[in-house]
Amino acid sequence: MLLHLIYVIFVVVLLQLQFDYTRAHFVANLTTTIGSNAAASAAAAAAATATVIATSTTSAVATTSSTATTTATISLDNIVRIGDGNIITREAIQQSLVTVHDIATENLGTLCISTLYRPLQVPINSERYESSRQKADLVASILQEVGIIRHGGLSDALAKGLLSDQHTTGARILALNITNGSVQSYVWWIKKNHDKNGELQRFEEEGLQVAKKPSPMYPWFADESSSPTLRSPKFAPSPPNIYYKGWWTYPYFSCSLSKWILSYSIAIPPSGRHGLRGFVSIDIDVTGLRVNQCEAPVAYRFNYQQIQTRRLHLVDTSAQSTEFINDIQAFHKSHKCHRDTMVCDYRLPTTDSPTITTSKILATPNTWSRGAYQCLCKRGYYSIRHPDGFNGTIMEIAWKEHQDNISNYYSEVFTCLKCAPGCESCTGPEPCLADYNWPFRISLLTISVACAVGCCILAGYLFHHRKVKVFKVASPIFLLITLIGCSIMYLEMVAIFPYLDTTWCVATKWTRHMGFCITYTSLLMKTWRVSLTYRVKSAHKVKLTDQQLLQWMVPILLVMLIYLGTWTISDTPYAVYINDQHGLKFKQCSYNWWDHSLAIGEVLFLAWGIRVCYNVRNAESLYNEARLISYAIYNIAIVNTAMVALHILIYPEAGPDIKYTLGFIRTQLSTTTTIALVFGPKISRIFKGQGDKWDQKAKVRSITASFSLNGVGLVPDESPDLYQENEELKEQIQKLAHQIEFIKTVHMQINNRHLKPKPGGYFTITSTSFQAPFSKNNMSSTQTQTSKTGNEESQTGSMNKGFPTNLTPSKTKSKTTEKV
Repeated sequence: MLLHLIYVIFVVVLLQLQFDYTRAHFVANLTTTIGSNAAASAAAAAAATATVIATSTTSAVATTSSTATTTATISLDNIVRIGDGNIITREAIQQSLVTVHDIATENLGTLCISTLYRPLQVPINSERYESSRQKADLVASILQEVGIIRHGGLSDALAKGLLSDQHTTGARILALNITNGSVQSYVWWIKKNHDKNGELQRFEEEGLQVAKKPSPMYPWFADESSSPTLRSPKFAPSPPNIYYKGWWTYPYFSCSLSKWILSYSIAIPPSGRHGLRGFVSIDIDVTGLRVNQCEAPVAYRFNYQQIQTRRLHLVDTSAQSTEFINDIQAFHKSHKCHRDTMVCDYRLPTTDSPTITTSKILATPNTWSRGAYQCLCKRGYYSIRHPDGFNGTIMEIAWKEHQDNISNYYSEVFTCLKCAPGCESCTGPEPCLADYNWPFRISLLTISVACAVGCCILAGYLFHHRKVKVFKVASPIFLLITLIGCSIMYLEMVAIFPYLDTTWCVATKWTRHMGFCITYTSLLMKTWRVSLTYRVKSAHKVKLTDQQLLQWMVPILLVMLIYLGTWTISDTPYAVYINDQHGLKFKQCSYNWWDHSLAIGEVLFLAWGIRVCYNVRNAESLYNEARLISYAIYNIAIVNTAMVALHILIYPEAGPDIKYTLGFIRTQLSTTTTIALVFGPKISRIFKGQGDKWDQKAKVRSITASFSLNGVGLVPDESPDLYQENEELKEQIQKLAHQIEFIKTVHMQINNRHLKPKPGGYFTITSTSFQAPFSKNNMSSTQTQTSKTGNEESQTGSMNKGFPTNLTPSKTKSKTTEKV
């Protein structure tokens, strides 16, 4: 008796140690596998699937030929593989959902009247109950070794030991007659109310009576004589390549307990001595699991090695993973939401959740419920009738009617419609994109393209008349460069015309900034040459040729090219959505620090150009070109500043058509005005036949071609007009000769008072041909002053009357003159 007690204690301690080890092993495996990489290759996934199917088919062939035939004929689209590797059909899933729905809505029929159990047709992943299974296998091994009858108290102790597992709520050990299968003895222990923390109590089952066979209605029992190795349809197939001593049942509903139960049963072969065989079975309460028909928030991924080692890998480690472990994996992705336009959202059933068929209220919150989800429209879709989503139960009924060709509500009413183009989310069919007035935009584009073509025609006209004086003195090469820049600026209207994308945004930045740089720099170079020439204070003639100006212009353009190229490569401009005043979206090119930096540089460039133009405001030039260029530069600065202020202050939320109109106005006011100021007067003179004639106003102001500021250093490679230069030199020499003669006579008269004016000479009062700069009174006062102060003071007084010092004769010459 003492040995028997010691043996029982040893077995109980061994069971407890086995339970602790199994639980720790399961938790460690689950913890280490959470967050594992799920990105297995397609080939590995296909190989794993093929292996699972082949393994499952082989297992089915080993059981019954009918199951093998059924599995072989099932299409791949109609099968589902759950986490433990088992293969189930979609039809079995749908039938199980119907059973769950009937029980949840108390539509029991004959259930709980003629039958007390209702099993499902889908298995449950039993990995979470691995510790309970291992304990049951250990008890079965012990009983097989020691015998089922030899130690009568051992069965009772072992049954209690099985209940030490946190998941196990009931345990039973049966001693069956090997001949007729009748019950010789049994022990059945449960936790009170099948609560995991309930007290242990012995249970007497009416269906189990000594000398009688167990009732075949028990889902956990199968007669080994009729079902060798317990391979009965009551039991779920074991996972592939995994060996269990017993078999797991399908989950079933117990009417007596009002709970969902999962059992594990083991048949113990007879020892051959007493003619008895044993049967061990445990019950696990699975009511706490969830029938979640939505997609798994944490996806399961398997490869071949994971299936072999029975390790469950979770991709995500979010907070939902804990709840997800309680989901019955066979029901995942069995919802009836339209997968293209809807997303499934699991909703835990409550006591206030009415059913669609009986309108009954669930007595208690039940996680075993079909349709416990909402079908929500995906982002970019909407439903006017059901903005908060479609009830899952209604979707289940509508789907069933659609399958049976009863109604088309599922495909026509319970659907989500696509939002209007450009809407990321919406509540109705209202548009999200701003409308483009294409006829209006095309008209503006036509004008801009015509202006660009006109610039090209004007460039050809300029090249043809490049030797005409009105073009020749204005540097034809710079005029051509200006026209090229203007045509590029016009092409900006082409770049911003269509729906903007990355390509058009790059074209917009290049045409806008490069066209401005070319046009503005060519005009500024000519004005800068005028400024340098105008500020020269020496008699030396400054010559700045076109080639020298081009050498200054090329680095400026090169800097702009490098900047735009670096911008395009490193941070390519792209189109972004912005909203207008009505909340409608349209695309506009992005603005960042590249734009801001370039804008600051262009403002400084404009400021320098304005300063240069201000310095040459009084400069004289042929055909008044310097002043007209200054006006053009002023106009460019004013227009660009005004348009920026208009965009920011007055129209910050302007629509696409308004922005296109503002861009057109800016282009016309700046570019077209520049062309009109620079080229308008020149073309007008050519049309009037005055293109080769010098400017008459310049001649009046004594501005000639060789001394004009815009004519300095022009076309040095061509032969000069010698005849014209000779005529100009003769004119200047004659003027100087008259001035010298006049000064000589004046000095002679002042220093020789005894000489009388020659009749008809410079100092004759009656002479009207040429009046001397001194009047008679002035001469008298001068002679009086000379008589009082002497010759030197007389000479000084004459100088103060208006003669320059370098024209006053020296004392030696004065004495000589007096002698004469």
